[in-house]
Amino acid sequence: MGIKESLASIFGKQPSKDEDYLEIDLGSMEKKAKVQVRPFTLRKYDDVNVILNAMREGYTISVIDIKPLKNKDVIELRRAISKIKKTADALEGSVAGFGENIIIATPSFAEIYKTPEFKPAQQQNPLAKEEMQYLEG
Repeated sequence: MGIKESLASIFGKQPSKDEDYLEIDLGSMEKKAKVQVRPFTLRKYDDVNVILNAMREGYTISVIDIKPLKNKDVIELRRAISKIKKTADALEGSVAGFGENIIIATPSFAEIYKTPEFKPAQQQNPLAKEEMQYLEG
């Protein structure tokens, strides 16, 4: 059994006698990348580098606890968040805060749903105020 026949049997292909080469479909062998939801904790400014590296891989949704750095140094926290936002923008991803101590950063294929802000009817429609006065008077 030659090399060609051995490879053919490994990949489930039958070599034909009139071909000098063997086509192998590597697409089925590639490891499919999975999306990870990965928790991080910002204890110091340098912890941001691990988060940025995970974001650059492109398959990580980062859930970041900012409370330890928030309690320690607000200026460093602002620098870290700014760096995360810039990286997310460069990668066409999203960043949003959840509550007071959690930030979510997603790659480009994921979008963070942001609820629209509630605006009273008077702010939504400038004529609404005039209409209400007309109806009342």
